[in-house]
Amino acid sequence: MNRKRLFMIAMLALVMAGLLTLATFRAIRRSMPAATQMTSKIVVANNDLGIGARVAERDLRVAEIAAQDLPAGAFTKTAEVAGRGVIVPIVKNEPVLSSKLASEKAGAGLPSIIPPGMRAVSVRVNEVISVAGFVVPGTRVDVLLTGNPGGRGTGEEVTATILENVEVLAADQKLERQETGKAQSVTVITLLVNPADAQKLTLAASGGRVQLVLRNPADTEMQKPSIVSQATLYQLPIKPVAPAAPELRSKVKRASVPVVTPKIEASVVEIIKGDKRDVTRF
Repeated sequence: MNRKRLFMIAMLALVMAGLLTLATFRAIRRSMPAATQMTSKIVVANNDLGIGARVAERDLRVAEIAAQDLPAGAFTKTAEVAGRGVIVPIVKNEPVLSSKLASEKAGAGLPSIIPPGMRAVSVRVNEVISVAGFVVPGTRVDVLLTGNPGGRGTGEEVTATILENVEVLAADQKLERQETGKAQSVTVITLLVNPADAQKLTLAASGGRVQLVLRNPADTEMQKPSIVSQATLYQLPIKPVAPAAPELRSKVKRASVPVVTPKIEASVVEIIKGDKRDVTRF
């Protein structure tokens, strides 16, 4: 009797364990999202793509990822991406997103990375002006102008900060910085500015000497420094500017010139008759 009871208890325990295992498996399966069991197609880069590059079919391939991992702005067909310009660098095997591409009609190259309402202005520089070659695409600079506000030969030269926190788009036709971070010799710097600042920069380049000052990209505060002159540099006393002398008007009154009427002498006729003399005046 004891044997039967032990056998029945063992069988009951085995059945209970099986049922408990099945219930646990079903509970775990129900708790898993259905999306984890589904995949979705996504377009990824087949090669490294730099800023301004035009995407070709050979630069793309289609991969599959979990549907729940599909990022926003992803593409499922290569035809939707081919021909568009790159505005943010894309590395190999990275998903190609709409936020990293120019609009469909924007084309490629430098024009495709210029935001609406902004302008790209190029400035010719030398090694010193370009901060010894460290002004490269992606850096931010201030623009200084040194010149003579009164024109050549008048007054002294001054230096003024005309633009602050300006983004560098290209350096000597290069749209990407070197991976090594080393300095590079450039002669032309392209800056991203608004239309009003584009006018300032063009006028500054034609009327004075332009200098670029490299700044930390995290430093976005506008300092608005005052104009510096030679007197400020050498701590000389600033001469006050004398006000313009008013135009002097003559207070001398001209004396009136009297009008002289010439006297007209009368005509005299003298008539002599013998010893008699007669004088007649007209």
